[in-house]
Amino acid sequence: MINRDEIISIGKNTIQLEADCLAQMVSIINDSFANAVNEIHNCVGRIIVTGVGKSAIIAQKIVATFNSTGTPSVFMHAADAVHGDLGIIQKDDIIICISKSGNTPEIRLLIPFIKNNANKIICICGNAESYLAKQSDIFLNTFVEKEACPHNLAPTTSTTAQLAMGDALAVATLEVRNFTKQDFAKYHPGGTLGKQLILKVSDVILDSEKPEVAPNTNIKNVLFEISKRRLGATAVIENNNICGIITDGDIRRMLEKYNDISHIVASDIMNTIPKQIDANDLALDALSMMRTFNINQLMVTENGAYVGFIHIQELVKEGIV
Repeated sequence: MINRDEIISIGKNTIQLEADCLAQMVSIINDSFANAVNEIHNCVGRIIVTGVGKSAIIAQKIVATFNSTGTPSVFMHAADAVHGDLGIIQKDDIIICISKSGNTPEIRLLIPFIKNNANKIICICGNAESYLAKQSDIFLNTFVEKEACPHNLAPTTSTTAQLAMGDALAVATLEVRNFTKQDFAKYHPGGTLGKQLILKVSDVILDSEKPEVAPNTNIKNVLFEISKRRLGATAVIENNNICGIITDGDIRRMLEKYNDISHIVASDIMNTIPKQIDANDLALDALSMMRTFNINQLMVTENGAYVGFIHIQELVKEGIV
């Protein structure tokens, strides 16, 4: 029976083996890699990624990464390809073929059909002397000395190397393409990522209250306004101009300072330099400002005019935080 310490040691050794493998790969990123990235960048068709077994699973992940970073890609299982799925391939497509050995029967059967179609083949392979490596236009070496599996059988280190090479291709390609955050947002409109990259301040404050008082408003009515709107603050506005802001914190500090508050008006306690954000800025930028200044709300303006507040709780509801 393996004890707890031995289990932890196995886990650490597995991760260390895979980390060492990735470190060694740095030295084999060469001109072939640059050529592959340029081919992918200049491709007017799609990138078809194929493999069999565990390599097919890695191929699917690489396809997902390419698609999410603006490189149109399709997964094609190597075994299914010779049973009808070859129709996926169009004349301008580039094929990325993934295999550890490069000599599996499915790969040997598939490659001649691809070459007859005159599609370029980039292979991610761990065997430079393999059939696949020699038949490909570009060979990307993912050789590993041993698998993390104690019997050196289960694909572990080798699939990690394949995945890292695929990520490297995708990242280098998006850099060459000058792929921006805004481009990324177009492919991720849903979920937290999409909201962080697309959601604007104006989208979050649409249903918000718009608390405001005049500079000469007595403190009782200031309190009523803050409590009524439930945003923890109110703007101080005169002639449509922003004079300042009063927050819950300003109220507490006033109560600590004065015994008699009957004479106090908004202008006596307001902060004349309120933290502001434009309605067209990203909600994520609002969150960043709140964290920087350790505050819970920001005054929102549009073309210099006060339009409301954005509160951190609204960002929480939207899943931005």
